[in-house]
Amino acid sequence: MKIYETKAAPNPRRVRVFLAEKGIEVPYVEVNMMKGEHKTPDYRKLNPLGQVPTLELDDGTIVTETLSICRYFEETNPEPPLFGRTALEKAHVDMWQRRVEFGLMLPVAFFFRHTNPMMAQLEEQNPEWGNQNKDRAIKYMKFMDRELEGHEYLVGDYFSVADIVGLTTVDFAKFAGLDIPAEFKNLTAWHQRLAARPSAKA
Repeated sequence: MKIYETKAAPNPRRVRVFLAEKGIEVPYVEVNMMKGEHKTPDYRKLNPLGQVPTLELDDGTIVTETLSICRYFEETNPEPPLFGRTALEKAHVDMWQRRVEFGLMLPVAFFFRHTNPMMAQLEEQNPEWGNQNKDRAIKYMKFMDRELEGHEYLVGDYFSVADIVGLTTVDFAKFAGLDIPAEFKNLTAWHQRLAARPSAKA
């Protein structure tokens, strides 16, 4: 078993944090995206979309998509449960991970891909579109700040994969040049709690 990843990318980091919370160790194979290794014929045999991460099982079976890889490990290593413990909790975890992916991760990614000079070799950039998404990202942080009022985690007092998605997204936003605005106290406190977990260093 091995996981192909680009260590600096946010999606593989989600898997690393998830596995750290589970106490699971898996060998990693670095894929250098800046050198185009994710687009080579050999890698596309593993992942036709040329994305990371990719999980290769011992029998050669491939699993792609970040949450699908996490789901595989949730089912094979159910403790501690990170996708929810009850029907309602599972629904809320799914709700929040989708909210963060679509509401925050997408605009942050568009901002980064269309405004950062290092991405010019990989992207036909549209800076105006990128900066529009900066505003969308900040607006969504405001929404998250409001929803976190009185809650330790995104799903109340329960730490879940939704928080991992949120942590890695907020950290990626910071890397892209989008810090949490100082007035968003609840979001800041939530991020500090997650960043203090040992898994956050994975």
